[in-house]
Amino acid sequence: MSYMQRYKNWILSDHFDEETKKELQEIQEDEKEIEDRFYKDLEFGTGGMRGKIGAGTNRMNKYMVHKATQGLANYIVNYIDQGKKKGVALGFDSRHCSPEFAMEAALVLAGNGIKTYLFEELCPVPMLSFAVRELGAATGIVITASHNPPEYNGYKVYGEDGGQIVPEKAHKVMAEIEEVDDFSLIDRLEPEEAEKEGLLNYVGEEIRSRYREEVKNVIPDKDMAADKGKDFDILFTPLHGTGYKPVMNVLEELGFNVEVVADQAEPDPDFSTVESPNPENISAFELALKEAEDKKPAIIIGTDPDCDRLGVMVRNRVGEYEALSGNEAGVLMLDYLLSRQEVPDKGVMIKTIVTTELAREIARAHGVETIDVLTGFKYIGEKIKEFEETGDREFIFGFEESYGYLAGTYARDKDAVLAAALFSVMALYYNQQGSSVLERLTELREQYGYYSEALESIYMEGREGQQKIQTFLNRMREEEPREIAGWQVIRFSDYKKGETIDYSSDSREQIDLPESDVLQYYLAEDSIITIRPSGTEPKLKIYFSVRESSAQASAEKMQEFKDSVLSMIKGILSEV
Repeated sequence: MSYMQRYKNWILSDHFDEETKKELQEIQEDEKEIEDRFYKDLEFGTGGMRGKIGAGTNRMNKYMVHKATQGLANYIVNYIDQGKKKGVALGFDSRHCSPEFAMEAALVLAGNGIKTYLFEELCPVPMLSFAVRELGAATGIVITASHNPPEYNGYKVYGEDGGQIVPEKAHKVMAEIEEVDDFSLIDRLEPEEAEKEGLLNYVGEEIRSRYREEVKNVIPDKDMAADKGKDFDILFTPLHGTGYKPVMNVLEELGFNVEVVADQAEPDPDFSTVESPNPENISAFELALKEAEDKKPAIIIGTDPDCDRLGVMVRNRVGEYEALSGNEAGVLMLDYLLSRQEVPDKGVMIKTIVTTELAREIARAHGVETIDVLTGFKYIGEKIKEFEETGDREFIFGFEESYGYLAGTYARDKDAVLAAALFSVMALYYNQQGSSVLERLTELREQYGYYSEALESIYMEGREGQQKIQTFLNRMREEEPREIAGWQVIRFSDYKKGETIDYSSDSREQIDLPESDVLQYYLAEDSIITIRPSGTEPKLKIYFSVRESSAQASAEKMQEFKDSVLSMIKGILSEV
């Protein structure tokens, strides 16, 4: 069926409401917009779907939520033993339509006879991950688009273990969704009927309280925090998202004196005070930095809308605030955990393939194994489940460069509530030693080397952009270059083929990881490039890593490295 036929069907069908039809009628003269909205269904990837809110098959709306949920319901019935009885936990963030989409998902599940547990109020992603296991649910759903712009929303699916569904299961869910081709045949109950039949249940403070206790159980030096935390000032911004209550509650229960950026405390689906609600960007801390001029907190912390990412800024010796990267915060928390608690004999640290190699060096120094996984915290969660089943390893800490961290096994996704608490206690600990996290970071670099990492993205909008990205990746994959922008390739890993080529020995070996559209080049002089398409946005992502003996040398090398590689990539993209 053509995009224009789909468009006309939505306008003419009795199944779609008048508000939807009106929105579509307003674009009847804009064929390019019609094409973009209807040339495909909004893709349900390995963790769910994400897109702009609006009418159409390639948009986030209640009808596409109905379709995805009907497919998920079919998966639960067909593949999960006692799935209907175990039910589904549902949470949502502060975005436009998030509560409505969560309720619609619950009502479709109820229409299929599946019990649901719907959070009564905003729910951080890690809290939903915890709730799935705590409630013994078959799956979980979170309505969120993380830190995407305000016009976006999304739908993330979790497995019985509380982790985002991994590709094997996701493909089965996708297959079930693709079978749903008639919106009018989707089963759905009204709220009153769903509640009456015991299929719509609400999650309240009990689960939230249990979650907070599990978070605190992971933290070292709690006695110190209880005694000294009140004199250690913290400024916190939830960036209008779900983090306000859980982060404030946990930090205050630990004993800290926490101030919140008032103008960013309340939920706001437009994220009206920031250009982007992403704590990876320093611009998100603009209001916090203004307040810090008077309050002078020791640290500033910020969480993204679904509270699974944490950004931090630290006051240095001269009173200025320095932002830490996800890699820097991660290695500091790893080092602190390994130094301040007993390390299990089978202890393991997990990182993604694009996360700093400095973490491996720190773990090795403590006798801890490092395991690399593909980009995406679901793969860290999958390993935690594997360790619990086999008993041959014990998870200590996992993190990714994109500001996601987890310690402990109470949840199976990155947790900014935990990270906020862990970083705060760590910062207090070094403060009590007459030092700081910044000074500790310098010590680690002097000991293991000055690693620098960077991420650059090239946006390629629309169908044509996606085709260009794929053509570029295919070309690089086929050519297997021995040189990248003048840098000699020592080793090349193609995670789609599942193969690594070692050019120094002219040998090939299999990669024991799931298939993924990722190319990684290990170059001369301890440099690495990793290239992959974004799974959630129309862009090509390029990760850079270098290592040198000093901060200046590392920064200079990184700049030269990025400039030359980006010039090469953009040149190829202009040709394809």
